[in-house]
Amino acid sequence: MSAPRRRPNILLIMADQLADPWLDLASSLGGTPAIDRLAADGLRFTNAYSNSPLCAPARYAMLTGRLNSTIGAYDNAAELPATIPTFAHHLRSLGYQTTLVGKMHFVGPDQLHGYEERLTTDIYPADFGWTPNWSDPDHRYDWWFHNMDSVVDAGVAEASNQLDFDDDVGFQAVRKLRDLARSSDDRPWFLTVSFTHPHDPYVARRHHWDRYDHDAIPLPTVARPADPDPHSRRLARVIAADTVDVTERHVRTARHAYLANVGYVDDFVGQLVDTLDRLDLTDDTYVIFTADHGDLLGERGLWYKMSFFEASARIPIVVTGPDITPASRSTAASLLDVAPTLAQIAGADPMPDNPGRSLLDLAAADDAGRTVLGEYLGEGAVAPIVMIRRGSEKFVWSPADPPQLFDLATDPDELVNLAATAPEATARYEIEVGQRWDIAAIDRAVHRSQQERRLVDRALRQGRPTPWDHQPRVDASQQYMRNHLDLNDVEASRRL
Repeated sequence: MSAPRRRPNILLIMADQLADPWLDLASSLGGTPAIDRLAADGLRFTNAYSNSPLCAPARYAMLTGRLNSTIGAYDNAAELPATIPTFAHHLRSLGYQTTLVGKMHFVGPDQLHGYEERLTTDIYPADFGWTPNWSDPDHRYDWWFHNMDSVVDAGVAEASNQLDFDDDVGFQAVRKLRDLARSSDDRPWFLTVSFTHPHDPYVARRHHWDRYDHDAIPLPTVARPADPDPHSRRLARVIAADTVDVTERHVRTARHAYLANVGYVDDFVGQLVDTLDRLDLTDDTYVIFTADHGDLLGERGLWYKMSFFEASARIPIVVTGPDITPASRSTAASLLDVAPTLAQIAGADPMPDNPGRSLLDLAAADDAGRTVLGEYLGEGAVAPIVMIRRGSEKFVWSPADPPQLFDLATDPDELVNLAATAPEATARYEIEVGQRWDIAAIDRAVHRSQQERRLVDRALRQGRPTPWDHQPRVDASQQYMRNHLDLNDVEASRRL
């Protein structure tokens, strides 16, 4: 009897705040050869969405395969409960080595959530200090809310806080691939590499900036409307866009830097994929490339995310690997589909309570009418905001705001709200919202969570704080050559 086939390796690469439409633009300008190669060799989903367009909740939804309201993880200061399994737990239970390099925005004492090791710290804090307050929606937390400094101060820099972080992430990730290739551990591996670019601030190195003609950088397609919808008005206040004079020069410079940083991420994607090739790992490894959410980049006078408009909510998803037939699919997909995809690749049953579907199955079915759901429960909202995306339609609803209904086939810029002129369709969607969500219960839970976390945060800042931020462990006594080791063994084991 032949031995069972070894489970394949999996490399998950994440960008932060990478809007799928901007990936298309960068590709058309020749700035993303590595991601283009992945897309050409694999499955690309052109209608993929973040289930919650904010960093931490988007990642929590992806990790667990569940909507945020069902796991109590609402915003960038919300804790993902340690009792809820993630795909890292699931793969580890199947015998995988599980390693995280880079950003995952974990909040609370559990900074691993199923990963066996984590090679870098996170770029953002692990405490409750960024908790929103829906009970005081007009208050701005100037010390951590987005503002327009990222836009008006955009440009070229050789070093920045984020470049320092991602330089380390890229180095550690490539080195980890080499370590996996020369390891005596014969378990399959799952490696997550998560960059913080092209997330603002919009600062890029000259090397990447010079790839693009500044004057050719497009300006926003949709100008700031005279009468924006209520959530857009709130977002303008949250990011202080209603108090800062942003010029055309500011907008083009910020967009140029963003585009340059898409190229920066692509360079690291190229290093990772080339390393797989050089180590003869490509034939045994699946690669998934995605992002947590997009970036409005000046559309409607808005920046960053926190909205279900396309630029904020639509993300890239690409899957390559053994037996993958290259294809582009317009089937609606989302981050909830990553967990069942990993389960299928690993040859396991899907995770419990996961409403998503494997991307491999989605590609085969090519379901044009598939439904994708979204929730936004973070800053800038005053009550739950939910989204239903089906076929060419997108419905956005909140008890605090008038409903929005867009037909993306005829109105890709989402300029015509059909909610008033299509009352029957709007009524059907409102009934569906009531069937899918208990909005009043979610609203109460979010308010209660915010109040409790703000109290805990105030208390833990008194006296001597004990940080939850991940501390990478490095034992220098086991690195390179030490006198308790045999030099010949060291040299032989580290050579590839």
